[in-house]
Amino acid sequence: MDRLTVLGAGSWGTALAELLAVRGFRVSLWVRKEELRRSIAERRENAAYLPGVKLPENIIAVSSLREALAGSKLILSAIPSHGLRSVFAEAGPFIADDAVIVSATKGIEETTGLTPSGIITDALKGPGRREIAVLSGPSFAREVSRRLPAAVCAASASAAAAALVQRVFSTSYFRVYTNSDVLGVELGGALKNVIAIASGISDGLKLGYNARAALITRGVAEISRLGAAMGARAHTFYGLSGIGDLVLTCTGPLSRNYSLGAAIAEGKGLDEITGATRMVAEGVRTAKAAQSLAASLEVDMPITEEVCNVLYAGKHPGEAVMGLMTRGLKSE
Repeated sequence: MDRLTVLGAGSWGTALAELLAVRGFRVSLWVRKEELRRSIAERRENAAYLPGVKLPENIIAVSSLREALAGSKLILSAIPSHGLRSVFAEAGPFIADDAVIVSATKGIEETTGLTPSGIITDALKGPGRREIAVLSGPSFAREVSRRLPAAVCAASASAAAAALVQRVFSTSYFRVYTNSDVLGVELGGALKNVIAIASGISDGLKLGYNARAALITRGVAEISRLGAAMGARAHTFYGLSGIGDLVLTCTGPLSRNYSLGAAIAEGKGLDEITGATRMVAEGVRTAKAAQSLAASLEVDMPITEEVCNVLYAGKHPGEAVMGLMTRGLKSE
């Protein structure tokens, strides 16, 4: 396996393409916009999403899905969740029947409640002989591109596929563990973005470290409740893709979701914030999807509920905090 494909040239897709290229693989990096593709090819840098990182010559930027997928037996998807279905519906005819598809997307589809691996399977009308794995955990693209230490997990229903992803992606600075709980790993990676928005709001309001610690801890509780109701394993949420990713995105200013929450606390509107950046804060869409899932499964998710109230119902952040603090008293 000397040729791999990365779908999506955002910061995360580019950082992982660079990692794979340094590992010695020839990487086809699919770039949706031709202007960006030309820029990457000419400058050997993704100035739009990962500026300052020199991209090796064995990363080939292409805008054709047919060209990107030709002959590839391992395909990494780093496409934002809202674009995942349409890209894979188009890409399906070009994906080898025995390819391993690795999803590095974090989110939940609002209309179906599906996680990324489910969206991919559905868009491809069933995976056939293709194996699907997910790659998730506490890892900012910028730090991975600087080769700072990070640990993530590769989850798949197929132990062989998880082990393959582990071997392909592991380096001296990027440690990969295997996991078999695909749903739990994906839910942890998606739902932590909602709690990160709440954490950004809390810090933006200068509510202190106590408040942030409470949000993280109670965030784990409500993520675990929804995960258990959906059939995930509870202990998954206490691993890298759960509490590990949650702590990172709730405390790190490199988190787009945390930064969005902080901007909301400053009085900026959602449209103003999202319109000012190319980056996607997945928690904005995931909050709605999680709210719907929680309602259908009768799961209590108060932080998620208040984040939705702030994002979509015009509730003042301070009132949302008061709503959480004055809920009925209960045992932990």
